[in-house]
Amino acid sequence: MRTPIIAGNWKMNKTIDEAIQLVNDIKNNLKEEVEVVVCVPFTALNEVKKIISGTKLKLGAQNMHWEESGAFTGEISPLMLKEIGVDYVIIGHSERRQYFNETDETVNKKIKSALKHNIIPIVCVGEALEQREDNIEKEVVKSQVLKAFEDISAEDMVKIVIAYEPIWAIGTGKTATKEEANDMISFIRTTIMDKYDRGVSDKVRIQYGGSVKPNNITEIMNQSDIDGALVGGASLKPEEFIKLISF
Repeated sequence: MRTPIIAGNWKMNKTIDEAIQLVNDIKNNLKEEVEVVVCVPFTALNEVKKIISGTKLKLGAQNMHWEESGAFTGEISPLMLKEIGVDYVIIGHSERRQYFNETDETVNKKIKSALKHNIIPIVCVGEALEQREDNIEKEVVKSQVLKAFEDISAEDMVKIVIAYEPIWAIGTGKTATKEEANDMISFIRTTIMDKYDRGVSDKVRIQYGGSVKPNNITEIMNQSDIDGALVGGASLKPEEFIKLISF
């Protein structure tokens, strides 16, 4: 049985004081059977960790470099995240790919580095609208999956969380239908099975992300292959996020 996982991606939002307030609102509304992660800006990681210590709420970062140290101005290393006590890190989000030149190759490097330092990667994959309209969405996503997990062992693969986020549904208000989301996530699971085996694919948790709201979370989570959600805007409003994690 895969434990459902709901992760809030705050993106470039919330000052430290605002982060403290939001996490305080969330931390007392957790359900035993759902794993909840807050992926907060780098500046707020340390303070948020102090607040959630002793609770079931998990801490996530939104990105990291694959090197432990070096002349990489403006970057954050896995050692820095581990020192704070970060549990998860988002890797390969479409906004990182689109705006900051993230590639399948850098995603692969970051996954390996995160695993080396016992930080669980939340690895994002997904197609653009024109790719879906051209009926190549599965080809695109399969390529992303295979390149992201190149040389990743089966033992490590089962630790990883995958987030399927169709780019056309991120921040647009559009959402893939529950059937479309489940179909792609089932396809991703089959791709993992073909690369490893059914035992591995049955253990990997795969989230859906893309305009997830309280009014659609239940139908999304009721699908056969969807194990959770990577939530953007709704994770910034405590009343909405609490409803999401209480689906």
